[in-house]
Amino acid sequence: MWLVVVTGGMALLARHSLTPGASRGAPEAWPASARLPRVEGRPLLLMLAHPHCPCTRASLGELEVLMAHAGGRLDAVVLFVAPPGTPRDWTRSPLWRSATAIPGVTVLEDVGGERARLFGAVTSGQSLLYDAAGRLRFQGGMTLARGHRGDNPGRSAVEALLREEAGGTGGLSENAVYGCALEDSPEARAQNTP
Repeated sequence: MWLVVVTGGMALLARHSLTPGASRGAPEAWPASARLPRVEGRPLLLMLAHPHCPCTRASLGELEVLMAHAGGRLDAVVLFVAPPGTPRDWTRSPLWRSATAIPGVTVLEDVGGERARLFGAVTSGQSLLYDAAGRLRFQGGMTLARGHRGDNPGRSAVEALLREEAGGTGGLSENAVYGCALEDSPEARAQNTP
């Protein structure tokens, strides 16, 4: 009996871990209305994050690796979404502090989720790479599963795009994103945590 319960529980956890979050299309060109820091002529990675999603810790870990591998050739912004009705300073979580510790990363708050909606992001960890000309080159997640750190197709795709950046005109690369819904309230977040 215990073996059946344990096996069933492990199967449910694996299913949850490997189920990607929702994804919508991002603007193909950097939107002027974004009101986010972007230096013309430099690629920018934008990561949208829920400040209390345990899966996002892995996404931030992959961002840290990416920034180290980029060697200063990439700017990054982590935008923490504060859904409507959340208390002041709700976004200033341990994840916020982890993001601010990554060299080359700007951390900002998206009160009400307006900019997340502008970029079509609905899942924490959604990352968008805009090239030096402001064209969308990558959208998706940089982890292989919820809370998974290590080599993965998302981070590899971004690194490959950065290597070709010198004159590349390639298309859009996509990867599934694994994380919590960006607009979960604190109460819903507590109920959804495995």
